[in-house]
Amino acid sequence: MIIVQGDTLEGGGQILRTATALSAVLKKPCKIINIRANRPTPGLKEQHLQGLLALAKLCNGSVKNAFVGSKEIEFYPGDSFEREIEINIKTAGAITLVLQSLAIASAFGKDEIKIKVNGGATNTAWSPPIDYTENVFFPLLGGMGFGASVTVNSRGFYPKGGAGVLCTLKPPGKLKGLQVMERGDVKIIRGVSVCSNLPKHVSERQKISAEKALKEAGYETEITEEVVSSASAGSALVLWAECENSVLGADSLGEIKKSAESVGKEAAEKIIGELEGGFSLDRHAADQLIPYMALADGKSSVTTGEITQHAATNIEICEKMLGVKFTAEKNKIYVDGASGYHRNA
Repeated sequence: MIIVQGDTLEGGGQILRTATALSAVLKKPCKIINIRANRPTPGLKEQHLQGLLALAKLCNGSVKNAFVGSKEIEFYPGDSFEREIEINIKTAGAITLVLQSLAIASAFGKDEIKIKVNGGATNTAWSPPIDYTENVFFPLLGGMGFGASVTVNSRGFYPKGGAGVLCTLKPPGKLKGLQVMERGDVKIIRGVSVCSNLPKHVSERQKISAEKALKEAGYETEITEEVVSSASAGSALVLWAECENSVLGADSLGEIKKSAESVGKEAAEKIIGELEGGFSLDRHAADQLIPYMALADGKSSVTTGEITQHAATNIEICEKMLGVKFTAEKNKIYVDGASGYHRNA
């Protein structure tokens, strides 16, 4: 059994998601101790528990000590993957974080997998919005040969969640290395301005504010609006820059006493900042792609504006579980992938 320290570096839920997903790929059980030890309330929260149970359901595995507050779990992966699963998230937990571990685990499957998510949030704090996953992360994953798509049937915001999402994964059988050192020229910055249970002018003002900042910086834009009804009021603006060699993203989430203009400007300033250095990946994409680079057949080399604690943590977990060796210095990340893992789920 592989033992993983849950207080490694960043010490949060990312360790849990990555370690259990890699456990499913390797068909080796893992034990995670000191779960979320670096957080104000250590142990599993409801969203982490639901993610674990979803992964176990996907790979016909099991989890010991799976309860809210648990600081130590044992994950036992099964021998085959389901082609369709349905997940129910009762809270406003981030759907994208659940999908993160399911996608990693599915990397060497032989069949298309459909994941239906009922509940949870499409746009919430401290996690990628679903539009980022759809328009930035999944296209980058496509460059490694892994097809993935998502359909949002209903939005979900804090505190009630209540979203509805269908995700389709098309594993390649073998992941290709990702070699993108420069993003190339920016062709256009696209985006979506969303508001739920709020007046339409909220989405309009977010959009106008973002467009103003981006055009002043010299970028062509195409931002759409989405006005919806959901279980909770909320707003968000997500942007993605389509470049010659890559795609980078950024977002801003609406909050009480945060003006629509501030949401739009913040998202614009974030993506301008990501684009300034000419790097191939934004910092959040770099975080999320680490496990795929580690598993890929061949070398991967990327650049990013910041090697975050999440990225450093993912690197350490991948090195421990897969026996690969990353080089992460300044703004560059290199690895010779483990390759050869054919899960044939």
